[in-house]
Amino acid sequence: MDWDKLRVFRAVAAAGSFTSAGRELQLSQSSVSRHISGLEEQLGVALFHRHSRGLILTEQGESLFETAQDVFSKLMLAEAAILEGRDTPSGRLVVTATVTFASIWLAPRLIAFRRLYPEIDLTLLAADDAKDLSMREADIAIRIGPLSQPDLIQRHLMKFHHHIYASPSYLEEHGPIEKIEDLWNHQLIVYNKGPLTGLIHPFWMTDLAGSAAAAPQPVLEVNNIYCMVQAVESGLGVAGLPDYSVHDHAKVVRVLPEAEGPEIDTYFVYPEELRHSKRIAVFRDFLLQQLADWRY
Repeated sequence: MDWDKLRVFRAVAAAGSFTSAGRELQLSQSSVSRHISGLEEQLGVALFHRHSRGLILTEQGESLFETAQDVFSKLMLAEAAILEGRDTPSGRLVVTATVTFASIWLAPRLIAFRRLYPEIDLTLLAADDAKDLSMREADIAIRIGPLSQPDLIQRHLMKFHHHIYASPSYLEEHGPIEKIEDLWNHQLIVYNKGPLTGLIHPFWMTDLAGSAAAAPQPVLEVNNIYCMVQAVESGLGVAGLPDYSVHDHAKVVRVLPEAEGPEIDTYFVYPEELRHSKRIAVFRDFLLQQLADWRY
């Protein structure tokens, strides 16, 4: 079987279209189509049902895709094992984390990692959807947990502590916040319908003082922590935020410092088969050191 055609087939099956697969492989749509047609002719079966809304794998296509995924996963593991045999950690390392944590806390610190390990080709995937580590969509995930999957190794990284924040300009315009009940007279920005829904109650700030029934209608509901930080900085209102998200934001100050919000455990996760990876180990140690140096 032609490995180049199989590589193209795997990309098409994962993307669901010739166009998307072509972008990933940096091939034209017509070239992708020729590879698939050639593979189907070689095998004597149709691998896709073609319709106006995209491509759907046939039964034979599903079987080939499952095998191709397994083969390519083993090839990547073999490549990783060869690279790990070197004295200096090197090669590709894909890390995924939530959009907020990746953009606010992690990305600014990667320059230090690059200086330590210039031979590691680092990819950061900022995404709130969970990447499939068993299928090597990423090598490392920084996730809220703990997780129950048996084929993943996880190490506790940190607790996300939440406190109440506002901008100095907002407090100057709307008055000080001296006790929890004062929040009911202020403009509240709440987290809702995002990836942390279920872990963070939208009205935890006012719940600290009892029932949220008396709380005002939020001035803004947001499904992303970074957007909340921006809204608070602008002076729109008051919000409960994880401390790491405002650590480097001078335009935001903590109010009611004694009011403790939710604590969320975060884990460093990677596949069992990468247990002995030097790249995994040095990135884990780097994160732990950065967290040890970080105080808020």
